[in-house]
Amino acid sequence: MNSISRRIFSIFCAAALLTTSTVTHASNTISDAYIKKISDSYNLDPSWVANQASKATLNPEIITKMNTPWEAKPWHKYQTIFLKQERVDQGLEFWSEHEETLAKAEAEFGVPAQVIVAIIGVETFFGRFKGNEKVLDSLYTLGFHYPKRAKFFSSELGHFLALSHEQGWDPAAIHGSYAGAMGFPQFISSSYRAYAIDFDDDGKRDLLNNPVDAIGSVANYFAQHGWTKDGCVTESVELTEQAKALSQTSTKIKHKWQDFEQAGLKTTLPLSAQDKAMLFPLSMDEGLTQYWLGCNNFYVITRYNHSRLYAMAVYQLSEWLARDKAAQ
Repeated sequence: MNSISRRIFSIFCAAALLTTSTVTHASNTISDAYIKKISDSYNLDPSWVANQASKATLNPEIITKMNTPWEAKPWHKYQTIFLKQERVDQGLEFWSEHEETLAKAEAEFGVPAQVIVAIIGVETFFGRFKGNEKVLDSLYTLGFHYPKRAKFFSSELGHFLALSHEQGWDPAAIHGSYAGAMGFPQFISSSYRAYAIDFDDDGKRDLLNNPVDAIGSVANYFAQHGWTKDGCVTESVELTEQAKALSQTSTKIKHKWQDFEQAGLKTTLPLSAQDKAMLFPLSMDEGLTQYWLGCNNFYVITRYNHSRLYAMAVYQLSEWLARDKAAQ
């Protein structure tokens, strides 16, 4: 190659690199202001944040999944996803394998072993399905291309970058759910930073690969959100005409037991007059509706996933697990 050819080739390569850089930047709508905000909030090097953020890519399939969640199904269809003998059998194996850890978590945090097992069973089938979406892409897509949840997910992206820096992760290499949840218990980044614990004392909080840390972290999450040891969860009830007005579909706990008692509702749950409670419907097959009374612990399960269907699936799976465990 002569000198003129080398110069032309060099100019061509430089132009190609510039074009590639421009295209990458153009495909990513993360602003310099956002980079500065995250860098300042978590005391991170702005150049590191900008470099990691530049790797995020829009994934339209994430938005499609976000708009069609399982929790939009009626209860009689939703429950069939999780309440299966196969999941119970696998749960009992998981329980047996980690019996000492689960007993330790129950003793330390007051959360029953079957509830911890049920959470991990519903979330990832005991670690078998942790999600195959790039968390960086999921959070970028939802934080910058999904307006109705942009504030939440752009905040989670910041937490994820901070978490990746703290854990020594390559952010682009971490996979999880379409909503950016990770590991055995599917913690979102802010929850991972706030509630994950090192339950085997190996110096790491590893929810991605360590079921022991996952068990302890689920128990800690519930305890930190107000789980009451030996407290009630939920029970089906016969609806009275007066109690209809107290029924709700949201997961915000609005009433006390005395409100329902005065409306003629009856329960065997150990509730005192001032105990918080919620009454909610579940859509059954053939157009029927079941009504359930939820205690504070039911509300706590909805702090993990803000869906009464989710909380009911966890509760019923935990009861099934406990029955089959006792029968072994």
